[in-house]
Amino acid sequence: MSSLRSRVVFFLGAALPASALAHTGGDAHGFIAGALHPLSGVDHLLAMLAVGLLAGISGGRTRWLLPASFVVAMGTGALLGASGIYLPLIEGVIALSLIVFGLALAAKRLLSAPALFALTIGFAVFHGHAHGTEMGVGLSATTYGIGFLLATALLHGVGVLLVTRSLLPLSRPTLLSWSGNAIAVVGVCSLGALIL
Repeated sequence: MSSLRSRVVFFLGAALPASALAHTGGDAHGFIAGALHPLSGVDHLLAMLAVGLLAGISGGRTRWLLPASFVVAMGTGALLGASGIYLPLIEGVIALSLIVFGLALAAKRLLSAPALFALTIGFAVFHGHAHGTEMGVGLSATTYGIGFLLATALLHGVGVLLVTRSLLPLSRPTLLSWSGNAIAVVGVCSLGALIL
């Protein structure tokens, strides 16, 4: 079992160079580009899945309100980025979001609901800002934004379903432990790459 876990963590670590490709800084256009953008970088992909997993283990209204709050805050962050409003340490905060979400998953939601919502919303603004700085202008920017928001919601839904339905041959505690540890490791590696 630990050998399999090591392989999963290694695979995610090896995929880290793809996270650098997620934020090219150039203009992106259209619905398809927007929908594919959250899938183009490991950092965004894992953060979206982590929010879904955290929502799935939360249950009740939080199961749907947490992803919804992420999508709304991410849209707000995208508007800030598209408007040219500067936020410091974007990539560092995105890496930190992976560490926090990963540790919360590994601990089976150590955070209280208010803290979970506050961190999720705060991190979502930075994830959205990274998307927003790459939006084009006019109609293409609007369709791009719709694309990445829908893709984000879909990834959240996948995370919720992974926890609430037996889609993988893993027990729920194993899924949370493995995914949490792997996501946190990717966050630490990303943060380390930025610092070095």
